[in-house]
Amino acid sequence: MDKVVFLDRDGVINVEKNYLYKIEDFEFIKGVFESLQYLQNLGYKLVIITNQSGIGRGYYTKEQYDKLTLWIKKEFTRNNINITEIFCCPHGPEEGCDCRKPKIGMIQQASAILDIDYENSWIVGDKSSDIQTGINANICNTIQVKTGHSFDEKSSKALYIINSIEQIPTIIKS
Repeated sequence: MDKVVFLDRDGVINVEKNYLYKIEDFEFIKGVFESLQYLQNLGYKLVIITNQSGIGRGYYTKEQYDKLTLWIKKEFTRNNINITEIFCCPHGPEEGCDCRKPKIGMIQQASAILDIDYENSWIVGDKSSDIQTGINANICNTIQVKTGHSFDEKSSKALYIINSIEQIPTIIKS
């Protein structure tokens, strides 16, 4: 079975910027490459799951999103990181799709290509909806990072709260 770390994109992988779709505006969060290499060395598959309602709202196109995503994948490859897949929900919150977090559609899509070991997998996000996605998919290992949207730590349902993805090695040990 595959141990997987599901990662939100904005606020976890990169600096949170509203409706980010331009390469020139994209900034990786400090320590992301080292942390993902660490997880990869522990045998985890890395999957990014991201709500991108800017597509559904007409702020940018699917083609613009795809161009940025291709660039992101190339940057990870240049840093010896294999991202198994990047899943995107392009819908707005009012569309009622099955893929928008906290629904589990993107995790179900991942389960079509991976034999996921849910008990030993993790989800890392900056929003309560990311954490709730993990809970809804029976992924009990949840980490909420403070590098994205602000949140009330006392009301967080995350198993762990860390300052940034840079601290992943202090939490995930095997």
